Amino acid sequence: MLFHTLFDPLGALIVVGGTCLATVLRCGLGDTGAALRTAGTLFRPRFRAERARAELAVQVQEIQQDGVIRAEPHHVGDAEIDDVTDALIGSRSIEALQAAHAAHKRRRMGQSRRAIRTFEQAAELSPVFGLAGTLVSLTRLPADPGAASDFTSAISMAVLTTLYGLLLGNLLFAPVARMIARRALREEADRQRVLEWLERQVAGALPHTWAKATGEGR
Repeated sequence: MLFHTLFDPLGALIVVGGTCLATVLRCGLGDTGAALRTAGTLFRPRFRAERARAELAVQVQEIQQDGVIRAEPHHVGDAEIDDVTDALIGSRSIEALQAAHAAHKRRRMGQSRRAIRTFEQAAELSPVFGLAGTLVSLTRLPADPGAASDFTSAISMAVLTTLYGLLLGNLLFAPVARMIARRALREEADRQRVLEWLERQVAGALPHTWAKATGEGR
């Protein structure tokens, strides 16, 4: 009974459909698609520094024992980790490792900013379409004061569309934007810790680092 009272198909269509359409028109298909893909990652296990270090342990041990020149890349399934270890082994320099990490960081941060901006736009637009639904419902008020049922239906839709807009913006779109922002910050912090740990572990096995430490090449 409560669901029947709080659900208005036309009001929901105006608010939800209007908000989604306006968001796509304002942000574009590219940003909207990126936002949906990023939101989908919220349901996956997040990146953890401890697990990444454990997965890199074999690679690090091989580099420490045999040197970076004879080491073979061991991919662990994470695109950035695989890329930075390939860059490290391929170029035998910390600079290449850092450059690969920086490139992935720019890509990730750009993607998260696009997603956050898109969901924030949707959060701003949903109350607007709640108001639009209210105005539409008011146009349905009967001219005949005796049509009590039609009058009640129009007022109910006016109230519900305002409610839909507020709930959609404040309980869905805005929280999703903040969840994406928090997750992105945690991931960057974890990945930075892994990068710094990897640099410390392999520094002694890199020829350029060893030459600087011993004073060769001056």
